[in-house]
Formats: sequence, structure tokens, C-alpha cells
Amino acid sequence: MSTTVTAPWIAAQATQLLAQRGHAWLLAGPSGLGQYSLALALVRAWLCNAPTQNGACGTCGSCHAIDVHTHADLCVLMPETVMLALGWPLGEKAQAEVDDKKRKPSKEIRVDAMRDAVEFSQRTSARGGAKAILVFPAERMNNITANALLKTLEEPPGDVKFVLATEAAHQLLPTIRSRCLGHSMLWPTVGESTSWLQGQGVAPDQARVMLRAAGGRPEDALQYCQGRSAGDSFAATWVRLPKAMSQGDGSVLKDWTPAQVVDALHKLCHDMLALKVGASARFFDASDLPAGGSLSSLTAWSHALAATHRTVEHPFNAGLMLEALVAQAQNALNSD
Repeated sequence: MSTTVTAPWIAAQATQLLAQRGHAWLLAGPSGLGQYSLALALVRAWLCNAPTQNGACGTCGSCHAIDVHTHADLCVLMPETVMLALGWPLGEKAQAEVDDKKRKPSKEIRVDAMRDAVEFSQRTSARGGAKAILVFPAERMNNITANALLKTLEEPPGDVKFVLATEAAHQLLPTIRSRCLGHSMLWPTVGESTSWLQGQGVAPDQARVMLRAAGGRPEDALQYCQGRSAGDSFAATWVRLPKAMSQGDGSVLKDWTPAQVVDALHKLCHDMLALKVGASARFFDASDLPAGGSLSSLTAWSHALAATHRTVEHPFNAGLMLEALVAQAQNALNSD
């Protein structure tokens, strides 16, 4: 993901928040609306050598240091898996432990990293200006990690600013939420999202399908085509998915992770249930959905998917899970 703010809904929100005072922001909303992009835009402006009312200049030494992920006055707190995915360097000790196979990269924000951040906040600024701490996704702090942040968040030493970005604000401690100025992420219009996706190289017809598949969340939509070969069109797969599931054909999901499969089936189940009660489909075109499926079977399928979701990141056997999920979908979609 680029560090440059290009999406118009992100740029507008950055301008709005920079005009307000406060040492800690909590950016909250569902995934795919740009919490990380907005958080980084705020950090860039706070640390910029020549900021404007619209944000960072983009050309100074501070902006360049953030672009290459080496700014001495910026502390980034993320799960190690997220840091690696976004290109942020791990701490020296953490990197050595991962390299030596002593442990796998953490999926939570580690308490050791939080203690390092607290120590960072107490140091003198390396560039003689402000310092910033960016936490994303903030819901990946467990209670111990969050409590280690509380006092510093309430009474930061010196000129330290915080931005916490989350896709699940309800999972944060109330004491964390109460110490931040809250901002609910804005939903872009369909036109804004489609234009932005096309600017990222997505074909117009694919952008429409991907945006619908993502429930209108543009960054989630863009993720669908990343890591796929040029001949592997997510949009085409998505259109075929309902029919394939009703036929028990799991080949369309062969390169998907268990989490992606469960998410897609949840959306298919949602739309099938919506049609059964006279509502509109949200994630698929109604014409692509099968005609079968009883209300009771679809409801039971929804409950089963919810149970699977709780352990989807730790499947006992991903292949067997996929087979079971496809069989489960086929049964529900063909019930009378």
C-alpha cells in the first residue's frame, strides 16, 4: 500500500482532523475504509518539516524518512505479521528471534513492543521536533498491552502524539477509547471508490464486481486482486462462486485462504437469506444466485459459518476444512 494519500475521501478527512487539536486520535470503522492510510497521513503531517493545512509537503527529509520507514521520531506499533506485510522493520531482537526460528511473527501487538514505545515517548526527539506513535490495528492489543499504554496515552511526556486505527473499536478497552478523540471513518461514494480502483489499475467492469464483493469498501476490494496472476480474475471467480458452490465445485477456491473462503461464504449466505425475506442482495447480483435453499437450512448454515470463523486462523487441516465448507454450502443451497 502506498504511503501517499491519493484517495479523495482520505485526503478530506486528513484536512479535517489536522485542523483540530488533540494529542490522541482513534480512527474507527469497518475494514477497507482506509484507517491505516489516514493514520499515516496524520503522522506525516505532524512530523513534516513544512506542513500545510492539507497535510505533509511530501518532499522534505521527514517525509522521505517515513516513506522508507526509517523515521527516528515515529514509533509504529503493529502485529509483526502486519509490519512485515506493510514493509515496516521489526525491532532488532524480534527480527533475530524470527530469523532464528525461535518463534513465528506475532499476530498480536506484543507487550514488549508496547514497553519499547513507552520508553520511546520519554526520549528526546531525534530531529528536535514532535514525535508520533501509530497503533494499527489497535484491536490487536491484548489487555496487558493496552494497560501498558494507558498512563502514557493520558499524560504523554513532551510533544508526543498518538493515532490509533482500528477495525473493531468495540474490542478496545473503554479506558483506551475514553483517552482518545474519536473519529468515525467516512464511507466513500460508489463513484469515488470506482474511480480510485480504476486509478490503481483495475478494469472498470472488474472494479464494479470487486467493490460489490467488498460491501462497498474500496481498500478491501483492491486486496482481492493483489497477489493474483494476471489470468486469475477475482471478478470472474466471484460471479461464478454461487453456482460453483451449489454444484459442490471447490476448485474456484483452490488458492484462497480459509479466512477468505469463510468470508466469501458468509456473504453468499447473507445474500441468499436476504432474498428469502424479501430484501436485496448486497454482495452478489441477484441473477447470479441459485434458486434453492430453504430458510431453515440457510439459517443453520449461517450459524455454522459463524462457529467456523472463531477458529479459522488456526485450522487443523486447511484442505479438509475447505472440503467440509464446500459440502456444507452445497447442502444448504440445494435444500428444499
